Amino acid sequence: MVQEMVFSSQELIDLEDRYGAHNYHPIPVVLSKGEGVHVWDTEGKRYFDFLSAYSAVNQGHCHPRIINALIEQAQKLTLTSRAFYNDVLGRYEQYITEYFGYDRVLPMNTGVEGGETAIKLCRKWGYEVKGIPANQAKIVFVTGNFWGRTLAAISASTDSGSTANFGPYMPGYLLIPYNDLQALEMALKDPTVAGFMVEPIQGEAGVVVPDEGYLRSAYNLCKANNVLFIADEVQTGLARTGKLLCCDHEGFRPDILILGKALSGGVLPVSAVLASDEVMLTIRPGQHGSTYGGNPLACAVAMEALEVIKDEALAENAAYLGKVFRTRMQEDVVDKTNLITLVRGKGLLNAIVIDDEEEGELGWNICLKLAENGLLAKPTHGNIIRFAPPLVMTEGQLHECCDIIARVVRQFD
Repeated sequence: MVQEMVFSSQELIDLEDRYGAHNYHPIPVVLSKGEGVHVWDTEGKRYFDFLSAYSAVNQGHCHPRIINALIEQAQKLTLTSRAFYNDVLGRYEQYITEYFGYDRVLPMNTGVEGGETAIKLCRKWGYEVKGIPANQAKIVFVTGNFWGRTLAAISASTDSGSTANFGPYMPGYLLIPYNDLQALEMALKDPTVAGFMVEPIQGEAGVVVPDEGYLRSAYNLCKANNVLFIADEVQTGLARTGKLLCCDHEGFRPDILILGKALSGGVLPVSAVLASDEVMLTIRPGQHGSTYGGNPLACAVAMEALEVIKDEALAENAAYLGKVFRTRMQEDVVDKTNLITLVRGKGLLNAIVIDDEEEGELGWNICLKLAENGLLAKPTHGNIIRFAPPLVMTEGQLHECCDIIARVVRQFD
């Protein structure tokens, strides 16, 4: 057993800097405990978490029901691989398909694996059902997308920070502007297009919300052209935007649905891809899989995480508190300062846009000051700060957080 030692926050930061890859630039806070909407650093200071591990802890940190499900299953069986059946996977597959209204599920681990799985399924369907000639299938993506940093994911990216010096990139991708139905209509005229993959709201791009009706119209265009609509709901799904799925706001069911993050309540990596029999059964034994995908521990945790979302009405809470948050930001920050130009979002996935055209250090410095005042958030693209607290937050807690944000922003105005 590794000997337990006491380290200061700075010592722990120095250890990561010395021994870890430099692939992240964290806010300099070292967290050691989480409960509900709060996290604590190694010195015992408490913070409101306004990032929720990029929406992985929608149910709040260390939700007791999810932790209990984890412990109970961990004491019995954690992993068998798919070389054998286990006594949890089938029950989970029935549960999640009925929960979301799909025929079948393919379980994976991380969100980016979910994206890769969806693309493989879509290509397979394109060849075996739509009849696209071999090796000619295309997937349409939109500018500003983000679904991970594997080679397949960055091949779809328009962010030079993600792509520079990692080529060559995967072929078979078409890129069009986000929120542009005319561009989509033109792209779908290509008979070799198999799918259109899109985030209902672009999270990493800065909580970019498309025009009302865009998603439903895009889905209708896909239907008219025999193209699969793939919804990347890894960040927007599971009650984050005020509905169970963000696509529910426009009343349609994607052909392929990708879930991750809060599917485990932040306990361990769990992702899932849901689709119809026609799509899913194109994959046969040996053509796709994962040692950990569908492991008993993940299945038990995911079922409880989904139960919590329904039992605690987290979608309804997100819808209500989201309106409160945007109203407070508009009245107390946008209208009363010259620094913040816009607040946007849906449910409890929101962002404020800073008047900083050069995308300098202002967003970073505001987040440092927010941390000093007990609220954790992080900028994206320099001048945008994303706010996504756990969905178990109360209205009183939200107002307390809005007070902190308004007070800090005014110090920079």
